[in-house]
Amino acid sequence: MEVILKTDIAGLGYKNDLVAVKPGYGRNYLIPQGYAVMASDSNRKVLAENIKQASHKAEKLKLDAETLASSIGDLSLSIPAKVGEGGKVFGRVTTIQIADALRAKGFDVDRKKITLDGDVKSLGDYTATIDFHKEVKHKVKFSVVEA
Repeated sequence: MEVILKTDIAGLGYKNDLVAVKPGYGRNYLIPQGYAVMASDSNRKVLAENIKQASHKAEKLKLDAETLASSIGDLSLSIPAKVGEGGKVFGRVTTIQIADALRAKGFDVDRKKITLDGDVKSLGDYTATIDFHKEVKHKVKFSVVEA
């Protein structure tokens, strides 16, 4: 079954993408939640027109994403955390702390656009990936330090 996505869905695709999904997933989850519509001929024509009209806007969004990624550059963040014996963090470091650290440096990044490469449960250096645009991804290095 093919559907047209109305929003970005992690692991599936981006807004206005035509994706193939299992029929149950499409009919029982994506369409009722408003995340997608059936890929009928009329919806495909509407999609083509929307993409045509939004192409210049999309270029501006991509350019803004690239400038934000280049302004962040090789920024290295320091995330303070409470630690116990052996350098293990109480709980774990999440995307919320990384978004807050970026906000403190002057970059407003939504936490939902940040993904961590594995669980962060001990002191050390890690990397996170920020998904600014479907074509613009940026890696940020951060270190977890004792608070």
